[in-house]
Amino acid sequence: MEKPIINYETLIRITKAISMIRDPEEIVLITVEGVTSALKIKGCALFLFSAKTEELKLVSSYGLSKEYLNKGPVSALRSIASALEDGQPVAIYDVSDDPRIQYPKAAAKEGIASILSVPIIIGEKITGCLRVYTAEKWEFTLDDVNFVQAVAQVVGMALEMCRINKGLKDSIDILKTMRDPKTLKSKKRTPYEGVPKSFARKDIAHVST
Repeated sequence: MEKPIINYETLIRITKAISMIRDPEEIVLITVEGVTSALKIKGCALFLFSAKTEELKLVSSYGLSKEYLNKGPVSALRSIASALEDGQPVAIYDVSDDPRIQYPKAAAKEGIASILSVPIIIGEKITGCLRVYTAEKWEFTLDDVNFVQAVAQVVGMALEMCRINKGLKDSIDILKTMRDPKTLKSKKRTPYEGVPKSFARKDIAHVST
């Protein structure tokens, strides 16, 4: 499998697009789409951590089926937990043979071979994680990890600004706001300006699903 070359221009395009948005739903959509396109991988998902339930709550994803996304609650203690415990990226080369995967059968059925999980950190607080999924076994390079880490940092800061601007107490409250029927937009348009590549939207999992 030929891997794409990730350069600073690609990173700048994605982060610039994120920084220009004020709507949290569009921020996460542009993030998961942009990372998937830039790395040319199967998909990407963004989760926020709920301290109350010790679960990772799905905010948005791209390229993953509804069946896989609805496989069950994602435990912060069982699903690649070290990414949240240590605050360091964790790369899973073979999801079918790694005890850190919470739902290995569901991953195999989805056609996922490898996963990279990168924590989203604001200050010293871990607020969630950004995960990328590949259809073939992938040895993630330092460039791959640094790229996803950089995007995770930017989207984390963007969501934190949204939280502050909306007067919310916790990052997970952003997800609650996005799912509120009173604030949820019927038609969501993602601004593609600056994103490396245009692509179909059919595999996007909106927070309302």
